[in-house]
Amino acid sequence: MSNPRLTTASGIPVADNQNSLSAGPRGPLLLQDFHLIEKLQHFNRERIPERVVHAKGSGAYGTFTVTHDLRAFTKANLFNEIGKKTPVFLRFSTVGGEKGSADTERDPRGFALRFYTEEGNWDLVGNNTPVFFIKDPINFPDFIHTQKRDPQTNLKSANMMFDFWSNAPESLHQVTILFSDRGTPDGYRHMDGFGSHTYSLINDKGERYYVKWHFKTRQGIKNLSAAEATRIAGTDPDHAQRDLFNAIAANDFPQWDVQVQVASARQLADWSQRTGWNPFDLTKVWPHGDFPKLPVGVLELNRNPDNYHAEVEQAAFSPANVVPGMGYSPDKMLQGRLFAYHDAQLYRVGTNHQHLPVNAPRCPFHNQQRDGTMAIANGGSARNYYTLNSVGAGATGMGHGEGELELDGNAGRFDYRGAEDDYTQAGNLFRLMDEQARQNLFDNLAGPLSQCDLDIVERQLRHFDKADPAYGRGVRASLKALGRNID
Repeated sequence: MSNPRLTTASGIPVADNQNSLSAGPRGPLLLQDFHLIEKLQHFNRERIPERVVHAKGSGAYGTFTVTHDLRAFTKANLFNEIGKKTPVFLRFSTVGGEKGSADTERDPRGFALRFYTEEGNWDLVGNNTPVFFIKDPINFPDFIHTQKRDPQTNLKSANMMFDFWSNAPESLHQVTILFSDRGTPDGYRHMDGFGSHTYSLINDKGERYYVKWHFKTRQGIKNLSAAEATRIAGTDPDHAQRDLFNAIAANDFPQWDVQVQVASARQLADWSQRTGWNPFDLTKVWPHGDFPKLPVGVLELNRNPDNYHAEVEQAAFSPANVVPGMGYSPDKMLQGRLFAYHDAQLYRVGTNHQHLPVNAPRCPFHNQQRDGTMAIANGGSARNYYTLNSVGAGATGMGHGEGELELDGNAGRFDYRGAEDDYTQAGNLFRLMDEQARQNLFDNLAGPLSQCDLDIVERQLRHFDKADPAYGRGVRASLKALGRNID
């Protein structure tokens, strides 16, 4: 029906949607106007809590197509045949801003990808950067507070940001990326994506390999200058959303080449012994010369959502969602996210958020979880308990039944600060930049640093010096050009 008759949510026809029920033409309204009451009640409850991070996002559906054999490393069924296609949903986002913030702000970009596999949903929840600012999740609430608003002024504060970063040298690698040209990508189609964390792959022999995921854009990398990003923030704050939606609507489907770096536990141990770097540290990359990237497949986005709230706003990801043939790693940040993401979705969307279409698996699922709000799929007459002799029981070991993960060491709180190298990789990245990219980095850093207290500026400059003396000199020169002379 092209123009269906308006009804209430319970299906009752609405006779008049323009005039409230009142006592006479000018009299007070009547509480019995159930249509008015329902409209106002629903309007008051239309918004769910926005995400604390990644609040503003865009999403689209598509497919992942296998182009190369990965079966030596994983038994996951989605990789078991060249040419096999798996439906996906990808949500892009800015990280620190609120829902109403501009798409072009200097910020990392979220790259959260869901694969609707025949063995359940696999969520690969990453960013457009291969590293992050911190390596221990206990610091995450403090870090994010510095990226939000000052509790007194309710304003963003460069002083808060650099106070944290200057006291956390591990952040330097990501700070260098953030204030480079890559910190303001030109929309979502023209940037790479990364799983960022180290995950596991398990093959049919039970052998475990560690893996890092890469998504290389086929559209080419495009970034905005700081001035252009600021201009677009004022003229089209939804620039990235508009660009993605319009491209897909015009059948100009964006694509990414999917690649992996793979290593055995022994290879990582030998590399760590040689370099001193922890391979499970989220502030570090695996150099491509040591761990070459292997092609896996192609990701394509080819369908826009029909309803933003239902399919993008209520999309609820968790890196804990891995399928047989995959697993986790000792990455401390990943371990924290395994709890935090699902817990956030329980609060934000609800107990049964997995029942919503965008979150529901495309394969049959069976569990004993029942009831709660909005229990759309509540198990019918199936029993709501499990016993050891139940049909289908018997999985043992880690995760999906893969072999045990060897661990060692005494339980304790270990302070890595001062004992690990937080400067070499940031310096290597700086040395890869051409002269113009370096100058942009200096200028982008000098702007907010010029607003900071002197002790914070000096502390941050010492980190730049340790990464590369030219790095520190360049930022000092840009600060001087802004009238902030630092010896």
